[in-house]
Amino acid sequence: MKTGTDKISFFSHLPTIKRNRHSAPISSTAKALFIMFALLAASCIEKNQTSEVTLTSSIIGTWQLISETKIVQADTTVTVANPTERMIKIINATHFAFLKHDLKKGQDSVKVFVAGGGTYTLKDNHYVEHLDYCNYREWEANRFEFEVTIKNDTLVQQGREKVEGIGVDRIIIEKYIRTKE
Repeated sequence: MKTGTDKISFFSHLPTIKRNRHSAPISSTAKALFIMFALLAASCIEKNQTSEVTLTSSIIGTWQLISETKIVQADTTVTVANPTERMIKIINATHFAFLKHDLKKGQDSVKVFVAGGGTYTLKDNHYVEHLDYCNYREWEANRFEFEVTIKNDTLVQQGREKVEGIGVDRIIIEKYIRTKE
């Protein structure tokens, strides 16, 4: 015995479709198309979220600088990592830090120590550092935008460093390898 309205529920979390005895029945083809569309939409959303999670999780770790290219106007300088120094970048889920020092622990005439860090954001391959701390204080409170690529154990970071107060305006390309330590 029918009461005048029938409820058809595909899934408990989807809206209930109400029809009365005068409406046309929903064909099985329409039902199948609706389900296929819903599954397709859900799979696209999950795929997009997965790609962001994959890049974010792959950037986390400790990276050692192996080369750096600086481009200032028409001058390009390529530097392979100095064997008497070591620079690392440490990246976790929300923050980054970089540390550079000489390997002789300041015991000769060339004493090197540079450190800084802050928060970062990463969307797709667009990586933005917010430098909150630096032993060269005029670099603090600046924002630096980069494009990053990760292939196997290599991270390449390319972007512009601009600090107006000290006249820095250059393109940098840094290449890192993931440390095994």
